[in-house]
Amino acid sequence: MQPNTHLDIDQTLCGEPIELADGRAVVRMTTTPSMVADARGLVHGGFVFGLADYAAMLAVNDPLVVLGAAEVRFVAPVAVGEVVVAEAERREQKGKKHVVAVRARVGEREVMTGTLTTFVLEKHVLDG
Repeated sequence: MQPNTHLDIDQTLCGEPIELADGRAVVRMTTTPSMVADARGLVHGGFVFGLADYAAMLAVNDPLVVLGAAEVRFVAPVAVGEVVVAEAERREQKGKKHVVAVRARVGEREVMTGTLTTFVLEKHVLDG
């Protein structure tokens, strides 16, 4: 299966798909110095969230999918140079609404978990 959404995303910032199936995606990102928030090498959580968001979009894999809501928990820090892998799996679909469970890990250490609610729109979100 090939990506059908977010085709122009910068994979250095949001990760690269390594597994893609109907309702499921796995995305891997190597953290870089440009993601660092402090002198000790702490990666800003927004980059981990972006990785998880991208994985959720790929799990739905529709060109018109958008994020509507997110409930996430950051449970461990990420340091520069670490490889973060996000797994996303669709748990529910009702019409245009898709609920996707996400989990991000560094090795076996869980760093973020959550549920993202996405919507598949009838037209591009920028078309108003």
